[in-house]
Amino acid sequence: MDLFSETEQKNIASAAPLAVRMRPHNLEQFIGQESFIAPGKLLWRMLQADRVTSLIFYGPPGTGKTTLANVIANQCSAYFDPTNAAIVGVAKIREIIKNARDRLAVNRKRTVLFLDEIHRFSKSQQDVLLDDVENGTVILIGATTENPFFSVNSALVSRSTIFEFEYLTLEHIKKIITLAIDDAKRGLGQYDITMTAQALDYLAIMSNGDARKALTALEVGVLSQLHSQQLPGDGSKPAGPVKTDSVEIIFDLELAQESIQKKSLVSDSKGDSHYDLASALQKSMRGSDPDATVYWLARLIAGGEDPRFIARRICVTAAEDVGNADPMATILAASAMQIAEFVGFPEAQLPLAQAAIYIACAPKSNRSTKAIMSALSDVNNDQTAQVPQHLKDSHYPGAKKMGRGIQYKYPHSYPGAFVKQNYLPEDFAKQYYSPSDRGYEASISDHLEKLKEFLK
Repeated sequence: MDLFSETEQKNIASAAPLAVRMRPHNLEQFIGQESFIAPGKLLWRMLQADRVTSLIFYGPPGTGKTTLANVIANQCSAYFDPTNAAIVGVAKIREIIKNARDRLAVNRKRTVLFLDEIHRFSKSQQDVLLDDVENGTVILIGATTENPFFSVNSALVSRSTIFEFEYLTLEHIKKIITLAIDDAKRGLGQYDITMTAQALDYLAIMSNGDARKALTALEVGVLSQLHSQQLPGDGSKPAGPVKTDSVEIIFDLELAQESIQKKSLVSDSKGDSHYDLASALQKSMRGSDPDATVYWLARLIAGGEDPRFIARRICVTAAEDVGNADPMATILAASAMQIAEFVGFPEAQLPLAQAAIYIACAPKSNRSTKAIMSALSDVNNDQTAQVPQHLKDSHYPGAKKMGRGIQYKYPHSYPGAFVKQNYLPEDFAKQYYSPSDRGYEASISDHLEKLKEFLK
């Protein structure tokens, strides 16, 4: 027997936030994540074939992870049991499993166990649940904002299909907002709302791909406007009930700006965005795009990232992707790192931006990177060479009696400070470094070619 009557349940549902009320009940109503939930895609096919196994949903907040888990439970005609991995204990898990077994035995109804923040799942909790996940007693759906390959126990990852959720697009958010305005049963359709195109665009942009944030802002704006229009001129409470459908609400840009909080730009130093933003910064510098470079740099700075972490990424890119095509890049990056560590934010953003933009605009060469990687590969594969006698240290007493350094030719004693001499054993001669024709490295290439000509 239900704890609440049908009427009471409806009242509770109507009091829920708009973002909860507007959650879809089936796949056709679900918006976004077309890469795996659109017709013909993997998860869609799994649901159509009724072959859903354990899943892990990974992605930013407000992109539909909880919603899709609920839709799956509806699609499978299963009992939906949501909980949070951070607060559920072993005893609770045993209770969930027992209820799932009873449900399956009595009426053959399966249970979808939805675990939010699954990255907080402990080993003891996992050990209790693993067998029943594997034999299908429960369909486990975990949700996390962190990369499961780094944050979730490997035993759970190996038993699950992982789906990565992306931020919703502007068009997704606009569609969700419009549906909420028009839906009289679950949304705000009982009100006379006119939303301007500028307000719709603003909410879509400022929600940053988060449907929950967009719907919350919409609800705040509508209810605040409704409340202000219902009050008499003196600010007192109205004498009687006011018909909400008779109140016209103009949701314009000003109301949109008042209704939504500033977009969050947090760079979680322990989460995935920390590495994604840093990766975007490096790839933009490597790709010679100064505008993208400074934007991703700004994202890291605004998110409170450690300036030393940013500086290290800039230094690595200078050496790896610019190299000898412009040796000043590494020098400037090293200087920016020292200054940033010395002065800290906010002043540190200036040398970091200077170095990052310089690297983005510099000619590119990864020939130095290829050279060291190739040499390390040989060393790590036991292709080691003995140091030739003429290159060995000859400064300690008795070294020359052992033949060390005797045949060494001092380059500065020869014209052009160059003399033909083997610096690798003759049977190990290799060319690791081959300079490009870009930037200063073109000069290096010309110089090496002249040395070769000199030997002929």
